[in-house]
Amino acid sequence: MFEKKFERKKENFTCSKCNAFVEGTGYTDHCPNCLWSKHVDVNPGDRKAECKGMMEPIGAITKGYNYIIYYKCNDCGYSHRVKSSSDDNFEEILRLSSKPINE
Repeated sequence: MFEKKFERKKENFTCSKCNAFVEGTGYTDHCPNCLWSKHVDVNPGDRKAECKGMMEPIGAITKGYNYIIYYKCNDCGYSHRVKSSSDDNFEEILRLSSKPINE
């Protein structure tokens, strides 16, 4: 059976790290204020991950005109990366970009 690699889920949420209210766009996967996320997906938007741990932003790199934010789950160690959003806290991205990334 074919399983989708992306499901758009337009959901609002309160960040579990900084308590900021976040209005989801259907592509929102992290808090734009503190950049933290939650390990809720196996594939983007599917909400099938059983872990539900906090995903810590551990670094960022530039790729073309975008920033890529790297994450690691504090509970299970799962890691992934996502493109930053235009409404993300740019000072926090710059702070993350000074951290080395081991790919």
